[in-house]
Amino acid sequence: MKLYFSPGSCSLSPHIVSRELGIELTLDKVDISTKKVADGSDFLAVNPKGYVPALKLDNGEVLTEGPAIVQYLADSKPDAKLAPPNGTLERYRLQEMLGYINSELHKAYGPLFNPKTSPEMKKDREDYLHQRYGLIDKKLAGRSYLFGEQFTVADAYLFTVTNWSNYVKLDLSAFPNLLAFQERVAARPAVVAAMVAEGLRQAPAK
Repeated sequence: MKLYFSPGSCSLSPHIVSRELGIELTLDKVDISTKKVADGSDFLAVNPKGYVPALKLDNGEVLTEGPAIVQYLADSKPDAKLAPPNGTLERYRLQEMLGYINSELHKAYGPLFNPKTSPEMKKDREDYLHQRYGLIDKKLAGRSYLFGEQFTVADAYLFTVTNWSNYVKLDLSAFPNLLAFQERVAARPAVVAAMVAEGLRQAPAK
């Protein structure tokens, strides 16, 4: 399988999940601004939506949208328990959280990356994110991950999106449980490997 990615973007989430599962993916870097793949080909021919992630399956089909991709990967190796079994309430809770991260956190960061965003709009989005992160911080109280001690695909997504706070200078100091979560996930070997592969951090000293 091939993962079309852009370093540090939301495609980091399925990249992390693949490494957690021990699934070797071919990585193909995409320039989102030009819609070109590293070899110069047209990314729009792969994903007409024009954004990553996109996962090209072994049968040639292309799966898009991060929450769908991470569940597909998790279901390929159910014993790893990165997603609860389909049809269970726990699985719907996972999907509920993926939807929350996608709509309430992920999308709210967009204007903060845009240099044309007005100071008023930036403040509005920062306040909105603080409100939404408040709920996450409460959920993380007394637990290592979103659903307890088991790392799931939702944790990979939350870590990826929240890591953007470092780039847009969003102050998250009011959320100690969230910050502890970020440090905990950042130390996972699969996360380290994914971030090194994308050039987001240096390889740890041996």
